[in-house]
Amino acid sequence: MQIRERLSGNEAVAIAMKQINPDVVAAFPITPSTEIPQYFSTFVANGDVDTEFVAVESEHSAMSACIGAQSAGARAMTATSANGLSYMWEMIYIASSLRLPIVMSLVNRAVSGPLNIHNDHSDAMGVRDSGWIMLFSENNQEAYDNTIMAHRIAEHESVLLPLMVCQDGFITSHSIENIELLDDETVKNFVGEYKPTHYLLNKNEPMAIGPLDLQGFLFEHKAQQAKAMENAKQVILDVAKDFEKITGRKYSFFEEYKLEDADIAIVCMNSTAGTTKFVVDNLRQKGIKAGVLKVRMFRPFPAKEIAKSLSHLKAVAVLDKSDSLNATGGALFEDVTSAMYVNNAQVPVVNYIYGIGGRDVSTKDIESVYLSLEKIVKDKNADNPYRYLGLRK
Repeated sequence: MQIRERLSGNEAVAIAMKQINPDVVAAFPITPSTEIPQYFSTFVANGDVDTEFVAVESEHSAMSACIGAQSAGARAMTATSANGLSYMWEMIYIASSLRLPIVMSLVNRAVSGPLNIHNDHSDAMGVRDSGWIMLFSENNQEAYDNTIMAHRIAEHESVLLPLMVCQDGFITSHSIENIELLDDETVKNFVGEYKPTHYLLNKNEPMAIGPLDLQGFLFEHKAQQAKAMENAKQVILDVAKDFEKITGRKYSFFEEYKLEDADIAIVCMNSTAGTTKFVVDNLRQKGIKAGVLKVRMFRPFPAKEIAKSLSHLKAVAVLDKSDSLNATGGALFEDVTSAMYVNNAQVPVVNYIYGIGGRDVSTKDIESVYLSLEKIVKDKNADNPYRYLGLRK
């Protein structure tokens, strides 16, 4: 049975965590993710869960506590944003290298400096190659759904990698939307019990866990991590199919919106997809064949599949809510163009850096991107592929 509710993105994630009832949650508050452990702590205080809630002194300690708990055989979760994720940076890599399926809610926010508490994707992009599975959420419903699916993906025996569920700070984290929740028993049955094969407190298999891994084995272990990330692709699809059976909501690596017969398209992530779909609907009424490809699964990156979906287009714009500061475009743009080159999809692609530090991006801004794509098609010339959207002159 599905329950109709009105919740913010943070509330939705906290309720998902309550329904999962993890063994350990360790967290330190940071805007705009603070509400998630705050809401969850009330569930602990009220006896709604039997989770061990650890209020630590820093985000570095939060991830360290999750690593310790997960290594000991417990299911662990946390939440953070921006500088908090940066402070975890050392432990983020250790969590993935130890193959610990920790689940973290990352409420995306600009990383200092200068100090900014509003949304962009610089925090997520800073750890994009750290060995974590990364799912992005367009709205509150997707943030909830992705969190419910997360443990099934991360804990799969062919994966065993940590996973972060991303949503846009304030835009979805604090905005209230209609949402459909699953009942507690359904979530419990879907997620299942955590039954690790190897863990520190297994009396039948005494073991030690340490980060020292020198020339003799580190290369092979990194290759194993890469293979696990590759395996995660099929697991993500399989879990999504099972989730669709109980909810009717369908998820894949990405969502194609009016893309099949499109001439031009935007590739984007998170809440921007909703705005872009609105613009596409308006452009379609004017006879412009526009479409959207919304990336949900950023790590592992679905390169071959994205190249195939974009290969029939006449021009593509990739929107990055974070600048790589490398003079060659943002992270999503680099991945998309690499995917298309390797898979022989020869389509003009341009990059727009947008929304840095929470800068508002209007429907008019998005429409201007589509109009620029029309000009590229007409002129058969992309000119400068590295562009900014909404930058004050």
